[in-house]
Amino acid sequence: MKIAERFAATAKDVWNQPNVTIAFLGDSVTHGCFAGAEPHEFYDKDYAYHNNVSAILHHLYPNMPVNIINAGISGGNAPHGYARLERDVLRHNPDLVVVCFGLNDSGGPLDAYTTALDNIFKKLNEEGIEAIFMTPNMVCTEVNPRTPEVVAGVAKNCSINQTTGVMDKFMDAAREVAAKNGVKVCDCYAKWKKLHAAGVNTNDLLSNCINHPTREMHWMFAYSLVETMLFE
Repeated sequence: MKIAERFAATAKDVWNQPNVTIAFLGDSVTHGCFAGAEPHEFYDKDYAYHNNVSAILHHLYPNMPVNIINAGISGGNAPHGYARLERDVLRHNPDLVVVCFGLNDSGGPLDAYTTALDNIFKKLNEEGIEAIFMTPNMVCTEVNPRTPEVVAGVAKNCSINQTTGVMDKFMDAAREVAAKNGVKVCDCYAKWKKLHAAGVNTNDLLSNCINHPTREMHWMFAYSLVETMLFE
C-alpha cells in the first residue's frame, strides 16, 4: 500500500516530510466503547485498536510522528459515517482512512449499508486518500444470562443476525463494494469466523456479551491492520 511508502519516507527524513495522519471512521468499537460491568469500563479509548496501531507503528518506526484521528461514534452506522465524512475525517487531510461499519448496520436494510459504503469509498478515491475497509468482529451467538434486561433485546437481535447468516450476508456485500472501489479489505470478521470454527467461544471475547470486543481482541484488529498496511 502507498501508506507503507509514506512510513518509509517520513521515518527516513522526519525534518522534511509531513507527519503521517491516519483516520479511523467507525462505530462504538472505534469510539472505544467496551460497556463492561462497571461504569468506568464503558469507554476506555486508551485500549481501542487505533491506539494499538499507533503503539505498533511507534515500535516499528520510533522516530516517525503519527497523528491518529478517532472518528468513531457509538451507535453510528455507514450512512451516518458518510454524512460526517467531511466534518470528522476529510478536514484533517489524512494519508489513510480505516473504515469499519456493519455491527449496527446489520439491523437495517442492506442497500442502505452498501450505498453508504460505496459513497464513502468513492469520496475518498475522489480526494486521492487511500482507504482500508476493516470488517468488524462477530456479535454474540446467544444471549448471555448476565446480559442486563435493558439490552437483552439488542443481544437477542444480534444473536439472530449472527446465527441466521445476516452478518455473513452484510460482510459479503461490503467486501464486494470495497473490491469495486479498489479498497483493501482487512478481513477481521473472517478471522473471528475461523476462531469460532476452531472451537473458540467467541461470545467470551465480547466485553459486553453482545458486540463489543474485549481489550485483548482489539490487538487482533491492530496487528491485522498493520499487516494490511505493510504487506498488502
